[in-house]
Amino acid sequence: QVGFEDYGPDCDSMRITPFLDIPGQDNLTPLARLEKYAFSDSTFNRQIIARGLLDVFRDFSNNEEDFLTVMEIVVRLSEDAEPTVRTELMEQIPPIAIFLQESRPKFPTAFFEYLMPIVVRYLTDVNNQVRKAGQEALLILLEQDLVAQSDIENKVCPILLDLSAPDSDDEYKVEAVNIICKMASMLSRTTVEHILLPRFCELCSDGKLFQVRKICAANFGDICNAVGQEATERLLIPKFFELCSDSVWGMRKACAECFMAVSYTTSPEVRRSKLSPLFISLISDTCRWVRQAAFQSLGPFISTFANPSSAGLYIREDGTLSIRPPTQDVNSNSCQPSNSITLMSSSTNATFTSSEQPMEIKAESSTEETSAEVNTKLPVEKLNEDTREESKDTREESSEDVSRLSQGDKVAADVMEVTKDSGFPGTSSRLWSAEDVFNTFLYWRPPLPDISQDLELLQLKTEKHKDSCSVPCSNCVASSEIKKVLESLQEHLDDPDVQAQVQVLSAALRAAQFDSVGDYETKKMEESSGKLQNKTISYETAVSDATCNQREEVTLSSPASQDGVCDQSTTSMLKSTVKEQRRGTSVFLKSEQENNPPFEDDKSKLQDIIPQPLLDQYLSMTDPARAQTVDTEIAKHCAYSLPGVALTLGRQNWHCLKDTYETLASDVQWKVRRTLAFSIHELAVILGDQLTAADLVPIFNGFLKDLDEVRIGVLKHLYDFLKLLHADKRREYLYQLQEFVVTDNTRNWRFRYELAEQLILILELYNPNDVYDYLRHIALTLCSDKVSEVRWISFKLVVAILQKFYTNNANALGLNFINELVVQFRHCSKWVGRQAFAFICQAVVEEECMPVDQFVEHLLPSLLSLASDPVPNVRVLLAKALRQTLLEK
Repeated sequence: QVGFEDYGPDCDSMRITPFLDIPGQDNLTPLARLEKYAFSDSTFNRQIIARGLLDVFRDFSNNEEDFLTVMEIVVRLSEDAEPTVRTELMEQIPPIAIFLQESRPKFPTAFFEYLMPIVVRYLTDVNNQVRKAGQEALLILLEQDLVAQSDIENKVCPILLDLSAPDSDDEYKVEAVNIICKMASMLSRTTVEHILLPRFCELCSDGKLFQVRKICAANFGDICNAVGQEATERLLIPKFFELCSDSVWGMRKACAECFMAVSYTTSPEVRRSKLSPLFISLISDTCRWVRQAAFQSLGPFISTFANPSSAGLYIREDGTLSIRPPTQDVNSNSCQPSNSITLMSSSTNATFTSSEQPMEIKAESSTEETSAEVNTKLPVEKLNEDTREESKDTREESSEDVSRLSQGDKVAADVMEVTKDSGFPGTSSRLWSAEDVFNTFLYWRPPLPDISQDLELLQLKTEKHKDSCSVPCSNCVASSEIKKVLESLQEHLDDPDVQAQVQVLSAALRAAQFDSVGDYETKKMEESSGKLQNKTISYETAVSDATCNQREEVTLSSPASQDGVCDQSTTSMLKSTVKEQRRGTSVFLKSEQENNPPFEDDKSKLQDIIPQPLLDQYLSMTDPARAQTVDTEIAKHCAYSLPGVALTLGRQNWHCLKDTYETLASDVQWKVRRTLAFSIHELAVILGDQLTAADLVPIFNGFLKDLDEVRIGVLKHLYDFLKLLHADKRREYLYQLQEFVVTDNTRNWRFRYELAEQLILILELYNPNDVYDYLRHIALTLCSDKVSEVRWISFKLVVAILQKFYTNNANALGLNFINELVVQFRHCSKWVGRQAFAFICQAVVEEECMPVDQFVEHLLPSLLSLASDPVPNVRVLLAKALRQTLLEK
């Protein structure tokens, strides 16, 4: 019998139809010969036909009758008893469906009547290989959006539900769960939520097969993303809690790996109150592999707490999240230790018009300063002038509505809190007269009595209440959960890993209790402010006296609003005290700083963006003990996630990460430093120019002198980093750029190639004189490199330098550079140098980087002189350059 046996196994690229056209002894038509081979006794013949079905459809789809005949052959071939034939056929279904969709107007009918039933039937095939081929084909068809919604709901989903039923075969159930999880992201939310989600929730609690639960845990984030926030919080979060406490450590590890995807789908309240304590339990797990996965996911999980409005982000038109430029960030200077706070001088200006200037730093953001002591400087003379003008304007605007005044008074009360803690110099030397005071409250007042003892009493009350806290808050829940875990670990203290986890849990417990106390005190203070006012009677008296004295001296524009200030001042200041204790981001009284420096160090790591235990765990990733008990590369994971954590916290909380970043930058592992070097330009955008100059530039300078593996990270984004620096600071790096030419390994030519690419971009950051004095030498050196790839990119650098000169009217510098090129390359003793000169001239003509008359006068004569060069390669390049010149002309 005639067959395809002579063509061997390497027949993937062969076309079947030419063999069908060969006239043989059977005198059959190509279509009849196709049917003969498709159902021959030779398994190999049937495999070849199945593998070449796409070619068959291309040749026979033009004729409707032939097309239907081929479809019938495919259907009969799908019933072949040999599994390898069915597998080959199923692998061809997706490309055939795509071809039919592109070429046939009646695609839906042909696909749904003939091909789709084959795919559905193969999902329950008895052969494992055929089933897997059918599953892969189904996913491809879903991804290409070739399956109708009705077929998905009426044909595919019922089969998957049957295969994943509790009484189904174990092997079928595992495969069905896997395909359900993979196809969830390709289906509509309604289909997943109403048809597949109930079964998925059942499978998460499957007590028979841990493989089923593990697949559910590994794909939990995809399911959450497919069904949305409401269904996730209502149905999936309880199941996620079960999986995170599963007895099999592989389940808990899978949950830790997908934690970020789950968190991304939930609301901020659920993320903070439920998922954060749950993650703390995973990061303190008794199994090292679970702890390792949790620490690797810690940074990504923290990034889900990012708030675009507070983190300096904005959404582009294409939907991507981008960092707001520093010039658009009005609070870009809020982290600097020597900020000058400009405050609005009229409380009635709380609602800004187009002609008014808002505050540079609001009172709210002032309570979120870094741990560095903020030195607020307000010139007294300027205040005198401003307050006189503003008090005059205020008297003219006394007819404005009460709502605006009351809103402004609230801002004014907050400003009083800031000025109290700021410690302005010279407040005890003079009392301000009525003309020096603006609007409805006394901006500059006599010094208040020392209230540090009252604050200590308040703090003692807070600590005393810590053990008996019964507030139903998330931190109390976290504390109780951590205590339960600690009790369960007491029996295993002999294990070093358990001892390490006890230390971790103890630290987390202390942080959670501290956070809960702050929440409780804030709530209690709002409910029973009268009791707290009795505790601080001297403080209240001082504030009342100062405010009442102001009433006697100042001509009031709104008595009602003035009473509001007097009533609100005590409460707002007491609230600010609690906020300072909780957040740790305001300026302390000097006496507190001197008496309790250890507490101040702990407080400098506090913030209110993310739960404090999460940040404490993240900061502990640089602890050497973590490398021994968790993961030897935990510091690398910390460095990898640091830009995301910094973006989440915002530049106002950079003080929380500064020490950790410096520790990572000096890590003994070069992989850690390399990771930071690759991301330092992103961190510079997040922090802004002032923090970059203060904290990142020294580390950047250290990376410049590091190993080549670290320097390449800095080099790849050198332009991105330098453009963020001020011109004076940027100019300091001109001389250091020459150091990149020298590498530890001279064979590392890609390093020099990257340098040339970066220099092309960096040219725009410097003036022509700096380019000529510093960058010109680097370009000439790279043009003489031993590696041709480096030389070719360097020719583009030379062209960019010439364009820089002539664009900025530095013709003299351009002429000097051209003369240097002629001397170094045209008259080079080696033919490679002369060939380089021809390359440069050709690139100059292509880019039109200099005036034509300058090229004709200074470069063309030297280029034409290469016509008599003894080396053919040089003359060939000359011909190409001249041809390009003529074409451009």
